[in-house]
Amino acid sequence: MITLSAQIQSILPRFRLAAIVYQGITVAPSTGPFRGRFQLFQEHLRMENDTDTIGQIPAIQAMREAFRQAGTSPSRYRPSAEALLRRVLKGENLYTVNSAVDANNFFSLKYRLPFGIYDLSAIDGDIVCDIGGEKDSYQGLNGREIRMDGKILLRDAQGAFGSPYVDSTRTGVTEKTRDCLQIIFAHEVDDDELLTIAKQVSRWFVQLNGGDIADTSVIR
Repeated sequence: MITLSAQIQSILPRFRLAAIVYQGITVAPSTGPFRGRFQLFQEHLRMENDTDTIGQIPAIQAMREAFRQAGTSPSRYRPSAEALLRRVLKGENLYTVNSAVDANNFFSLKYRLPFGIYDLSAIDGDIVCDIGGEKDSYQGLNGREIRMDGKILLRDAQGAFGSPYVDSTRTGVTEKTRDCLQIIFAHEVDDDELLTIAKQVSRWFVQLNGGDIADTSVIR
C-alpha cells in the first residue's frame, strides 16, 4: 500500500504520485539501439532548450514550488528531472546504468517529472510519501549521505529510501531485480493526465525490460 501523509496532503494538496508495479522483468545493460535513440533525444533537447529557461517549464516550475513549500531550496537541492535536464543542456551525456534505470532517466527527461524506480524485494512493508524530519537520512545513489529534513520522501518500515531529489542505494534496481516499483512524482498535474503518462510509460518499460504490468494507479 502507498499513501500520502496528512502533512503532504495539507501542505501540498495538488501533489500526486503515479505508481506502477512490474513483475518478472529482466534488467540488463541497455541495448545499442536504445542508447542510440537516447543520445539522439539528448541532442534534440539541446536544440530545443537552454539552461536560462529551464525554470519556465511548467512541470519543473511546479516541482520547484513543491520543494519550497516542503521546506527545501530547489536551487540547492534540484528536483531530479531538472538536474538531469541541466546536465544534458550543459553537454554532459548521461552515463548508462542498466536497462531499467536508463529507461527511467529517459522518461524523466521526456515528461520533465521526477521518476524513481525501486527493487520491490528491498522494500519493507507499506510506503508513505511524507516530508522528512531530522532523523531521516540515507546513502544516496550519488554516493553521498543525504539528510532528508524538509525534503519530500518515500518511507517504508526501515525508513526513508526515495525522493524526487535522489534515491537511496538500499532500494536501487540492479540486474538481479525481478519485481520493481516505479514512482512518478507530480505537482499540479491532473489525475487523468498523470494516469495517461503512467500507462504510456509502463507500455514502453515492458517493451525494454519484459515482464508484466501488475498495477498502475494514481495516489492522491
